[in-house]
Amino acid sequence: MAAPIAERTGMQDVTLGLMRGRYGACFARSADEVAAAQSLRFRAFFPERSAESGLDVDAFDASAHHILIRDHQLDLLVACFRVQFHQGPAVERSYAAQFYDLSPLERFPGPMMELGRFCLHPARHDPDILRLAWAAMAHLVDQAEVRLLFGCSSFAGADPARHAAALGALAGRIAPVAWRPGARATQRLPLERFAGSGTAAEAMAMTPALLRTYLGMGGWVSDHAVIDPQMDTLHVLTGVEIDNIPPARARALRQIVLDCMG
Repeated sequence: MAAPIAERTGMQDVTLGLMRGRYGACFARSADEVAAAQSLRFRAFFPERSAESGLDVDAFDASAHHILIRDHQLDLLVACFRVQFHQGPAVERSYAAQFYDLSPLERFPGPMMELGRFCLHPARHDPDILRLAWAAMAHLVDQAEVRLLFGCSSFAGADPARHAAALGALAGRIAPVAWRPGARATQRLPLERFAGSGTAAEAMAMTPALLRTYLGMGGWVSDHAVIDPQMDTLHVLTGVEIDNIPPARARALRQIVLDCMG
């Protein structure tokens, strides 16, 4: 299990205790709860293997904090994600550093939080689930005084032709030179290759919801996408500098946190 946040970030330990309607957000506190998240991830990330029971597991699970969103009426796990906290050279031990050269972020002035393995139960689409997940993320960002939220934003399916319009639109949202991730993965695609590949409406429809939210907060992306054949995905490194989030959006996120605290 991951060490308490106090030990890993230098802050007092955080308990989420967030609720929205029938849903609650909490940390996984046992190996069984982490396994439940890994089981949901397997169902969400490998739908073609829905007849199987399995776990989506990797080496980063042991050092991450796992956040669970549960439907308390049905005692059902409906969403989960994991976070890791980094600062300075420690960012090169992140999940994303397998695919991107993150050495520019070693100079980033403040704590960073990496978000990963975000998924929803395939049969549950209640918008309150996403609102609660964002409340949990925002609460962690504020409590840990995070200055950069980052992670790999994935497109389902590794064939770049399926995502050409969205990738082309992202070519206008490249990270500032000071923080721009370098190339590390072998299978990578420069975004500029896809510029002009579709209309704005097509790009919006093809962009994953989580990535659209990051972009709406002023987020940026790497200048290339990476193909991950193991997960059958294509992803871009995405960053959101907390200080650059539009004030109205920041107020709305904090209000959701307050609403979920009851």
